[in-house]
Amino acid sequence: MQTMNSNRLLQQFHAIFGVFMVFFYIGVGTFLLFFAKQFRIDSAIKVIMGSTFLFYGLYRITVTYKLIVNAFFSREDEDD
Repeated sequence: MQTMNSNRLLQQFHAIFGVFMVFFYIGVGTFLLFFAKQFRIDSAIKVIMGSTFLFYGLYRITVTYKLIVNAFFSREDEDD
């Protein structure tokens, strides 16, 4: 069926986009925590925002892993 294949393709695209967003969140969090010394932002704000981005990125790793397993490795809708 065409709708099943397009739905699976959309799930795969969403999973790949999730991987890029994980790298973004972890990268921004790491940058704010360790490499943003040249910006005139209060240290407490940098630590709060950096740790929030970093922990959210770590949370998104688990969610994205589940999306990847479901989108690429599940066989629930093949050849019905």
